[in-house]
Amino acid sequence: MSDRVLSQSALADLADIPALGRWVRSGSLQLHALDYGGEGLPLVVVPGITSPAISMDFVARELTDLVRPIVLDVRGRGLSDDGASYTLEDYAADVEAVIRGLDLHRPLLLGHSMGARIAAVAAARSAVPLRGSVLVDPPMSGPARGPYPTTLSAFQSQLDQARRGTDADEVALSWPRWPRREQELRARWLASCGAEAIAATHQGFETEDFFDTWPAVPAPSVLLYGAQSPVVTQSGAAEAARANPAARLVEIPDAGHMVFWDNPGGALAALREALSQWVPGDPAGKN
Repeated sequence: MSDRVLSQSALADLADIPALGRWVRSGSLQLHALDYGGEGLPLVVVPGITSPAISMDFVARELTDLVRPIVLDVRGRGLSDDGASYTLEDYAADVEAVIRGLDLHRPLLLGHSMGARIAAVAAARSAVPLRGSVLVDPPMSGPARGPYPTTLSAFQSQLDQARRGTDADEVALSWPRWPRREQELRARWLASCGAEAIAATHQGFETEDFFDTWPAVPAPSVLLYGAQSPVVTQSGAAEAARANPAARLVEIPDAGHMVFWDNPGGALAALREALSQWVPGDPAGKN
């Protein structure tokens, strides 16, 4: 039986989201996504390990003049079903199912953290036509590369807090730099993430090597990373530049791993500039 919880107050948050809930099937799973609509190029957004789709709402809202954001509830999170397994290949197949199920023509991919790893595998597999990808602070831990900086026990402790009932003030103890609204959403939505999904993904951070995939990610691709990130270190960024010289790397100042949450203005401006190669317009901000 699933250990995931969605409170009425969490579901009520969806009333304030300017997106349509869309459903697609990936094998036996039903997957949910938030579709922000519009006539722009589709941008499939894949969030991180403990981030349901709604957690990326503040990012998606700022892109609707450029693209049509479609934010995925990754299997085991949000409104999507639990999976039997949680490998990068499983996750990439889900992204492909969303692209096919929603009949998206050559979309862009945007992934943060776990989602960046997933986007890299989906791009490298080339099972569906893509225009390009933007990877944000992908975990570069893996075999012989050291552990992921956040321990599994830290994630489990935060999940336990969410299940017993937490609030934005308690979330702020772990994430003091986040905007208040994002702390509130974290408090209400973290319990929608499954413990098995988190544990299996965390294990993957240390057993699946990003650099096995990254050199095969086709151009055009952009890798954004936080200047103070413990996940993409300066040496990791240098290795990424060598391993895939066709990609463009952009450092986001005053940001750690949670790039958009740590420095929303700077990260969103860099993302808009990255997207401008596909969608000409104002790269630094909304017109």
